[in-house]
Parts: sequence; structure tokens; C-alpha cells
Amino acid sequence: MSIAVVLVLLLALFIVDASQRPDYGWAEVGKYIFDRRISQAAWVTLTLTVYSMIAAIILGLLLAIMRLSPNPVVKSVAWLYLWIFRGTPVYVQLVFWGIVSLIYPVFTVGLPFMTPWITVPNGVFTNLFVTAVVGLALNEAAYMSEIVRAGLLSVDEGQEEASTALAMSWGQTMRYVVVPQAMKIIIPPTGNEVISMLKTTSLVAAIPLSVDLYGVSRGISAVTFTPVPLLIVASIWYLLFTSVLMVGQHFIEKRFSRGTGRRKAGPTSETDPAVTAVTGAPLGNELGGKG
Repeated sequence: MSIAVVLVLLLALFIVDASQRPDYGWAEVGKYIFDRRISQAAWVTLTLTVYSMIAAIILGLLLAIMRLSPNPVVKSVAWLYLWIFRGTPVYVQLVFWGIVSLIYPVFTVGLPFMTPWITVPNGVFTNLFVTAVVGLALNEAAYMSEIVRAGLLSVDEGQEEASTALAMSWGQTMRYVVVPQAMKIIIPPTGNEVISMLKTTSLVAAIPLSVDLYGVSRGISAVTFTPVPLLIVASIWYLLFTSVLMVGQHFIEKRFSRGTGRRKAGPTSETDPAVTAVTGAPLGNELGGKG
């Protein structure tokens, strides 16, 4: 109790002190919090988050299925992808995607040491917004694949055996039997990844993309020489978005946690057929309950 009182007092002292310090520039915060440039940048940040997560979920599902494939080549390709994208910082990856158009100004299809059959200008990675979506999605897919794989492995093997008995292929089993049941495990932690992605979009400055929330805030502060107030403005918008997402995640987790409570040990019916078959007597007579 005493620790809680101390923490509350420290927080109150910090708030009082911060409200009086001119370096925080609260007047500038109020001036720019609803600035049109900031609100447009906030929309860009949300768009980046949505597009990147959609692409990451699709690719993550594909990678998870590849990891569980009986084909060793397919499994190895998926493992190599995860090794690269989980083993390198996302900031480094975004820097690489930002300069990939310099490394590959054109895409060619053909045989080595021969005239290319097809030559296509690299128009994808010259668009910084598309580059940001690609970079964020490729990195996030490596983590989504592990979430999806955990969900797929949570489905009882008997489901796959039953599907095989019905002459369903491995792909059909995954599509119609395993994946729908695994969604109960996959969806709740995906909410955490969405929140993480929203904050990770601030790293697209490495590409460099400067029309997101952090980029625009930094640009305005460079002109007005007020970095602290603009950082507070960006933080308020990020907190607003993450708070809404956390509330949504709470209800999603609550929805998907239904029916997953711990079961009581043993059958509840005193004439349970399984107990009668094993013990030769109803549950109540065998275990000393009511006969």
C-alpha cells in the first residue's frame, strides 16, 4: 500500500512539474495536435498499418503451411526466410528496401549470360509508400508465421487423420479442417502484432518515407525548432490509436476465449457410459458418491 502511495505522489509531482516547464511547449502541443498535416499523416500511418498487416497475415499463413509441409525443400525455404527476417533488425531491412531500386533498376527474366527475355523497369520500389508496405510486411510475416504455426499445431492430429481417411489431400485438410479451427488460437495474439506494427511504422523514415505521423511531426519541428512539443503531439496520436486497438483486442480475446476454461476432472454424470464401461458400476457407486 505504501509503495502505491509513493508511486502516486511521484506521478503527481511529475505532472505538476511538467505542466510548468516551458520546454514542453504545451501551447505548441495545442496548436499542432489537430493540425491538418498531422491528421493526414495519422491517416497515412493507419493505412500503412492496415496494408502491411494484411500482406503479412497472408504471407505468414503461407509460410506456416510451408513449415508444416512434408516436402523438405518447401520446409527449408520457409526456414531460410524466417532465419533472415527474424535475424536482422527491421530498421536495417527498411534501409535495404529503400536502396533496392538502385541495386536493381530493372527486373529481367532469362538465362544467365544471355540476352534477357523480359525486361521490366523497377517501378515498385521507386514508390516509397509501396516500398514501406513491402518492407514492413515481409518482416512481420516472419513473426506471423510462428503465430499461425502455433495455431495449426494446436489442432488435434486426429483431425488430420480423419481427413486423410476421407481421401482429402494435405492442402484440402489445411484449408477446410485445420486452418478454420486454428483461428481461435491465431486471432487473439494477432492483435498484439497489429499494435506493434502501428508503432513500427515510425521506422519508415529509414526508406526514407516522411509522410507518416512521426515523419511529418519531425519535419514540422525542424522548421519551428520545437522538437519536444511535436514529439508529444505524435505520441498522443499513437496512444490514441493503440488505446482503441487495445480495447478491440480485449473484446476479441474475450470472444475467442469462450469455452476454453479448465475442465473439471472426470465426468460429471454419475451414470457416465465411459465410467460404467471401465469400472462396471455407475460413477456414484464406484467412487463413494451418492448411489
